[in-house]
Amino acid sequence: MLPYNKNLKTNARALRTEMTPEESHLWYDFLKKLPMNVYRQHTIGNYIVDFYIASRKLVIEIDGAQHQMAENKEADAKRDAYFQSLGISVKRYGNRDINRNFRAVCVDLLKTVEIAANEMKK
Repeated sequence: MLPYNKNLKTNARALRTEMTPEESHLWYDFLKKLPMNVYRQHTIGNYIVDFYIASRKLVIEIDGAQHQMAENKEADAKRDAYFQSLGISVKRYGNRDINRNFRAVCVDLLKTVEIAANEMKK
């Protein structure tokens, strides 16, 4: 079982209802249709991740422009190292990737979770 900070539960719930447009697009138009459980705004340790696929031990993060700033890149690297210490892989995509290359993001994720497109739920 993964570490869990119950104090983040309320924040995670609020983030689920206030997803960014890019998170909503990825969720409703792709991740929700995967033939596996995908959790939105999931708490792991002291962090809330955008999406988590437990069966693949995969975190998916959608990064806005603020993640390009040096201090945020450092914080992201620390988060990623923490997840990796738990055996969890991290895939990061920028908002720009979602908006301009959505199909490529989906294909990359299908390869990562090792399923064929024809296995997707309708």
